[in-house]
Amino acid sequence: MRHLFIINPAAGRSGRVEELKKRILAAFPQGGCQVACTARAGDARRLAEEALQEAGPVRLYACGGDGTLNEVVNAAAGHDQAAVTNVPLGTGNDFLRIFGRKERRRFFDIAQLKDGPQTALDLMECNGLLGLDVVCAGVDARVAVGVHRFKGLPLVGKKLAYILSLVVEVCRGIARPMTVEMGSICYSGPTAIFCACNGRHYGGGFCPVPEAMPDDGVLDMLLVGDLGLLKFARYVGKYASGRYRECPEVVRDYHGQEARFSSEEELTVVVDGEVMRGRDFTLRLARQKVNFFYPAGLFWR
Repeated sequence: MRHLFIINPAAGRSGRVEELKKRILAAFPQGGCQVACTARAGDARRLAEEALQEAGPVRLYACGGDGTLNEVVNAAAGHDQAAVTNVPLGTGNDFLRIFGRKERRRFFDIAQLKDGPQTALDLMECNGLLGLDVVCAGVDARVAVGVHRFKGLPLVGKKLAYILSLVVEVCRGIARPMTVEMGSICYSGPTAIFCACNGRHYGGGFCPVPEAMPDDGVLDMLLVGDLGLLKFARYVGKYASGRYRECPEVVRDYHGQEARFSSEEELTVVVDGEVMRGRDFTLRLARQKVNFFYPAGLFWR
């Protein structure tokens, strides 16, 4: 078994990379692993694809945030000899929350992680880009993109950056015109939120569909139509905590394998932290799966 650690040194807090390297050395005292660092977007996918050109099983450790994991997943999807995991160096690492809100730290224990079990998980495909966790295409997507404009400012941490981005996007207008087709639901009009969940968490803590399972062959989708500021303030807490069934007057849900959404205006779509822009999107359950490994004793059910 080969082990490749793909490290994004720009992710998360300073000092975590050196700590991680010490843990890797301790977990592999006789060697038997490789470490590579990324320098720019796309490097994680390239490094994973190069590793897959060699014969034999390989475990790929995406050491960074959700974006780093997404790149490695897109490389490893459909390759039975490969398995992927996420070592949480990022500020979010939202997918790992599916194992328990306090269990992400166990993915930083390399000695425990390297021999952990693995399971084939479903993937979503959105205009050719694969995702493991959540696809969003409303004010939530615009807020997620806007966070990066504030994170680098002095004295602005992740939470404050999110609040600032939220204030900016709410002031610009919550709902935008969109047409959404999912199953028997055909909607066209102002849209505040559209999301599809294979995992459960995004946005640093939102859990809109707590019953979502990454291995059940179903994508759990929510559509929130026109919301003004007062309604948004009234319902956002319920949406964030997975109580969408209490809000049938504003939330439509669909549990299936495909949807289409479009707009005459350019849409911002976020797939596991990766940003896409366009006017017409098709989202479906991908034909490929990805093997994901995790510490023994953890599970997502």
